[in-house]
Amino acid sequence: MKKTVYLLLFTIIASACKNEVKSEIPTITKEIEKEQITTSIYPETITKVFDAHGGIDNWNKMRMLSFTMEKPDGKEVTTINLKTRAELIDTPDYTMGYDGKSQWVLEKNNKPFAGNAKFYKGLMFYFYAMPFVLGDNGISYKEIEPLTYDGKTYPGILISYESGIGESPDDQYKLYYDKLTGEMAWLGYTVTFGEGEKSKDFHFIRYNNWQTLSGLKLPKSMDWYKYENNQPTEKRNTIEFVNVSISEEVSNKQMFLKPEEGRLIE
Repeated sequence: MKKTVYLLLFTIIASACKNEVKSEIPTITKEIEKEQITTSIYPETITKVFDAHGGIDNWNKMRMLSFTMEKPDGKEVTTINLKTRAELIDTPDYTMGYDGKSQWVLEKNNKPFAGNAKFYKGLMFYFYAMPFVLGDNGISYKEIEPLTYDGKTYPGILISYESGIGESPDDQYKLYYDKLTGEMAWLGYTVTFGEGEKSKDFHFIRYNNWQTLSGLKLPKSMDWYKYENNQPTEKRNTIEFVNVSISEEVSNKQMFLKPEEGRLIE
């Protein structure tokens, strides 16, 4: 009789434990699947680079970015809304803006704006926000032959764009990174704006000077290199970035709108 009772109790307890385990499994599975969804949308190679610079998820939390470059004619201050890509570039001779739909320029000191506004829109931001802008939609990734420079070898990733993405969807980039740390080291890029076809000539920027802000590793300076046969040869010039700020808060949205005295860029 006791054996029967014990056996019955054991069966009930075992059944209860079994049911309890079953009820926990779906929750754990869902959590694992959620993690896989957020981390598997990018290839392992580019994810390694993102992680070395603070993580793409951390970057995606940010809403505003500002940086200043010292130019021969004075300071050039760029401010970007990272979600809408609205942009304001302010210099002593002109202010150029993009409100998310329309582009405009405000000339100062009676000096006509002589640059190519459409080409310059977003240009320095794109170089500065590497590698994170390579996480934008409509991008494909492909592992390529590594770059060897000064006795060191850097694995490479070819970046291409789907048709209709951005002003120059034919542009291509080659990102080279440190295979030990994952840090971005070189960027090869083509210039196809207004050409209507892909270019085979890659220009080169070296990234080897970083600063950490809000947990993100961002450029402190960049070195532009001369190139030959799609390989960097010697340093041409350096651009430094000061007064860099990045924030999760959105500042005054009105700053991107065309002032009354400004003119639209057609």
